[in-house]
Amino acid sequence: MLQQQLAAAMKSEAKAAGFSGSFLVKSTGTPAVTGAYGYANKADQILNRQDTRFGIASGCKLFTAIAVCQLVEQGRLALESSVMDILERSSFPLFSTGFTVHQLLTHSSGIPDYFDEETMEDFTALWITRPMYLLRRLEDFVPMFSDLPMASEPGARFHYNNAGYILLGLLVEKLSGLTFTDYVEQHIFAKCGMKDSGYFALDALPGNTAQGYIVKEDCTWITNIYSIPVQGGADGGAFTTAPDMLLLWEGLLQHKLLGPEMTALLLTPHIHEEKDSYYGYGVWITKRDGGVYKYHVMGYDPGVSFHSAYYPASGTAAAVLCNESRGAYRMLQAVERNLDSESES
Repeated sequence: MLQQQLAAAMKSEAKAAGFSGSFLVKSTGTPAVTGAYGYANKADQILNRQDTRFGIASGCKLFTAIAVCQLVEQGRLALESSVMDILERSSFPLFSTGFTVHQLLTHSSGIPDYFDEETMEDFTALWITRPMYLLRRLEDFVPMFSDLPMASEPGARFHYNNAGYILLGLLVEKLSGLTFTDYVEQHIFAKCGMKDSGYFALDALPGNTAQGYIVKEDCTWITNIYSIPVQGGADGGAFTTAPDMLLLWEGLLQHKLLGPEMTALLLTPHIHEEKDSYYGYGVWITKRDGGVYKYHVMGYDPGVSFHSAYYPASGTAAAVLCNESRGAYRMLQAVERNLDSESES
């Protein structure tokens, strides 16, 4: 009954919202609920499919956290290591020397961000004087924040920070000898069987990849190719599919990526954000009635909205990928309403 109710609810919500994207919901012991709506390419009217690749923006910070935790597990890095003892200090002249890997993972390092979401609203404004097509490697982002002063003392507070995850990616590169994207593709995607996922450049997208669309108030649209960096990295910008994202949750929870102790540490609510929201390592954690209601990741860019979650009480995993700036959250809410209704009955 839950599967039929959820399928009907998702179909109704997708049509009401004009949803453009795909979704997949799997619960223990019940058939999967899946769907795809809208166009991957509006100009050529190519429909989105269940296996279409979508950008997921900051949703892939979890990949970065897993990569860092793998290096910790291997003894090549410690969570309490001073980051400036590993990276080149002279490249960050105004940074404190005291912030740690743990603080970068939990957005509490106090370093400045190149896009501070508390004070900046328009991500596209970053590219007015800086060509986004030149941003292809992690080091290309460093000049955007390396000469800025600290925003706060290390460990003082949670402050969502993209630059911190750029530094984590640089640590992965330095300690592994691989580019960050190669590391994730070899040590995370491959281990989970995520064959359709990757850090693809916007000017060289593979087949069956959705264009990102910015829809204006008059319902006209433009693609996001001039609104986000041309290639993603440690702070966001990977492409994946709904089935691949659920393979990621499966791989993480079945300890294909990290051992039980490190997996538990990654999923620990290390720092409080607000109300019932906490942050682990690269993952948001929502508590309810004293326990964990969901582990979830999300990503928003111009032309991208993404939510994926795992609900431990029911063993349900969900992924909603959208190639417009809004849409994924509303679809995930439909999933949660049905899960909550089922648990109350």
